[in-house]
Amino acid sequence: QVQVVESGGGLVQAGGSLRLSCTVSELTFGNNAMGWFRQAPGKEREGVSCISYRGGSLYYVDYVKGRFTLSRDNVKKTLYLQMNSLKTEDTAMYYCAAARGPYYGNCKPADFNYWGQGTQVTVSS
Repeated sequence: QVQVVESGGGLVQAGGSLRLSCTVSELTFGNNAMGWFRQAPGKEREGVSCISYRGGSLYYVDYVKGRFTLSRDNVKKTLYLQMNSLKTEDTAMYYCAAARGPYYGNCKPADFNYWGQGTQVTVSS
């Protein structure tokens, strides 16, 4: 059974930084696209950033470009999301997900098959 586990969330002041990590077990990590999604209360889950299986293709939603950096280490089977210059509107539950194949499609939740439980990110003003 594929397990996706996120870590690194927490409380940070606006302008601060956090790094989220995601590990995947029971999956050939290097064969699968990965992504980070977030969901704020009362809102739909949305794609924040996605990466293809070898990292050659990246997607960022417009409002995180220049602030967030997605990377993956296929040896460590770990996905990272470095979040800088955090804003209060970045407050949400962040979810890591693995696709069944090497590419992430449109970086939408429907493109991904395996999900973690989420890690909370709270940005205070």
